[in-house]
Formats: sequence, C-alpha cells, structure tokens
Amino acid sequence: MRIGVLTGGGDCPGLNAVIRGAVRKGTKDYGHEFIGFRYGWKGPIEGITQPLNWDIVENLYDQGGTILRSSRTNPYKVEGGVDAIRKNMAELGVDALIAIGGEDTLGVAKKLTDDGINCVGVPKTIDNDLGETDYTFGFDTAVNIATEAIDRLWTTADSHERCIVVEIMGRHAGWMTLHAGMAGGANAVLIPEVEFDVKQVIEQVQSRFDQGKASIVAVSEGAVSKGGDMQLKDGETDAFGHVKLGGVGDWVADQITKGTGRETRAVVLGHTQRGGPPTAFDRVLATRLGIQAAAAATEGDFGKMMALQGTDIVRVPLEAATAELKTVPVERYEELGVFFGS
Repeated sequence: MRIGVLTGGGDCPGLNAVIRGAVRKGTKDYGHEFIGFRYGWKGPIEGITQPLNWDIVENLYDQGGTILRSSRTNPYKVEGGVDAIRKNMAELGVDALIAIGGEDTLGVAKKLTDDGINCVGVPKTIDNDLGETDYTFGFDTAVNIATEAIDRLWTTADSHERCIVVEIMGRHAGWMTLHAGMAGGANAVLIPEVEFDVKQVIEQVQSRFDQGKASIVAVSEGAVSKGGDMQLKDGETDAFGHVKLGGVGDWVADQITKGTGRETRAVVLGHTQRGGPPTAFDRVLATRLGIQAAAAATEGDFGKMMALQGTDIVRVPLEAATAELKTVPVERYEELGVFFGS
C-alpha cells in the first residue's frame, strides 16, 4: 500500500511528530510506502511530492513546523481541483491520504471521502476547537507559550503598576485564552463565546489600581464587546472564507487608558504561540495519533478522524468531528469569574 501524507492550514507544534509516527508504524509493521504531499491540498492538486521514509522522519519528534510545508488551499475552490487530486493519486499509485489539519483541512477530507477518495484525518489546531476529541495536539504547547508570556509580563506590569492587555489567538473559540488566563493569573479573561462589557473591565482594572496593584487582561483575538463587532485587520479572506482578525487587544487597552487615565499597553502574541518545538504532551499525543492513522488507513477505515477521548485514541467520523466548532461552555468560563478583578 502507498499512503500520502499532507499538512494543511496554519503550522502547529507536533505536525512532524504525527508524520514520524505514521511513517514508522506504516513501514515497520505493515510494509507500506509513504509519500509526502507538499503545501497542504496544493500538493495533491499539482502533484508536488517528496519522499517519506524512516531516515527522513526519524528525528522529527521535537521539531516544530512541518517538513511538508503548508497552505490554506481549498480543492473545492480550485477549478478541477478534485479531479486533479484523483488523477495525481492514480498516477503516483497512492491508495489513501492521511490529512493532518484543522476544521478546514478535515472538512475537505470529509468531502473527498464522500467523492470516493480515501482519506483519514488527524486533528491539528492550537485552538482546540475540533469536535469529538478532548484535546488537539499543538494546544498544550500554545497554552504553555501564552502562559509563559503572561508570567513575564506580570513583572513589568507590577514594576510600573500598569495594566497590560495580552491578545491571544482564538477566532471563535477561547480555549487558549481561558487556559492561559487561568494559568497565568489574569484578572480578566475575554473570550469569543461571551460578549464582554468593557465598562466592567475598566472598573475591575481601576479597582486594582486603587489597591496599588497591576492587572493583566487576557483577550482572544475574536472576542467581541457588547454591541460591538470583531476587530478586523483588513477585509481580506482566505480560501475558506475566514477574515483576518487583529486589533482587539489595542482597542481594549485604549479603552482602559481612557477610562482610568493610566497608560495601558497591549501585547499581541501572534505567531509565537504556534512556533517552536512541541511540549512533551504534544509530542506523545501527536505520535499516538500518527500511529493510529496508519493503522486506520491499513484497515481501510476511511472517513475517520483519530481522536483523544480520555486517555484512548479512538476513531470518529470526520463528519461528526467537523460538524460544529467545540467552544468553551459557559460553565467553564464562569469557573474563572471568581478571580476577575481580584
């Protein structure tokens, strides 16, 4: 059997570990041959490949990024894209694809499976917003990076008795901001799932100023104030229709400055959250997901996504995993409320 592997969407710590796990399991236990498709779905559309074997992937367990590179290409937005994938797979003798990606990449994998192209999915997103899995690899690393940033910013905030607003990735799901805000001791956490009252945030910060204390406000890039709109970087959209977000941290900081009369700074963590080597947790999770993806492809169990449920790796339908985003439940957010403004 010859299996193709691709990584789509944003880069994420642990991608290379998935590739390593799949190739090792597939070649050693099943005698399969692997081929890498470069630049996400652009690879199988245009036939852009690279070899994958143990010598190439052996030392990838701790490397961030993806050796296969990535893109946000959508075959269903490219004229003849699906037919090109089918043609190139046939010519290359590829029997199945392991698609490693988030909501968009796996949504394509689901459609391709419906169209008769054999696909297996592996969930990748630092946002942790895919359904049917407790955690996605990359999330733990990103949260650790954001938490470390908050830890460091506290020393500056305390030294100047200042408020610092930390903007964290998260378009529609606030898992990263929730976890990093809780772990880093933020005094306010603003997430996309719950519209925030900026006047209340200002009051919380002012209360701490009155006590001679600094504040950290953690805000998701997709958070929205009551009666307001998402802060957009520009009007452009990608191949999956997503607009580019950016600016909510600066807006909140400006409102706090105006409301308290005290200078407030905003720090945008941006791509630092998805860069660098994966944590031990993500290395292990990514490796296990890769191993199970190779097993699923071998068994012809297509249209499935590998998922972490409890401590087990299980297979769930791609349709169920991508049906709707997994967002932060209100009760989880309310747990954190006890610390707001303290």
